[in-house]
Amino acid sequence: MNSKTLSILSYVTLIGWLIAYFSGKEKTDSLLRYHLKQSLGLAIVSILLNIALSVVAHLVPALSFLGLIGYVILIFWVLGIINAANQAEKPVPVFGKVFENKFSFIN
Repeated sequence: MNSKTLSILSYVTLIGWLIAYFSGKEKTDSLLRYHLKQSLGLAIVSILLNIALSVVAHLVPALSFLGLIGYVILIFWVLGIINAANQAEKPVPVFGKVFENKFSFIN
């Protein structure tokens, strides 16, 4: 698979991320590294946000509408996939700039 395909695959579940990481380990280029970092960061934010919102919804059921924030994360995933498909190294909104210099093991 080429780096564009692996970059797109990195956004499709954590299993897709692992496949992209290990498949592109030898021939990794800047596009793949960038999208691996972005998608891993987005996955971490998504998991932490789901845990936090679940706790809040459990403690205060009237705030369960906050679960709709999950749709915003879904939009960020789609934007990341679109950027990977266009071979653009653009960060995902809100969180993307934070992940550009993180995850040093992705090299």
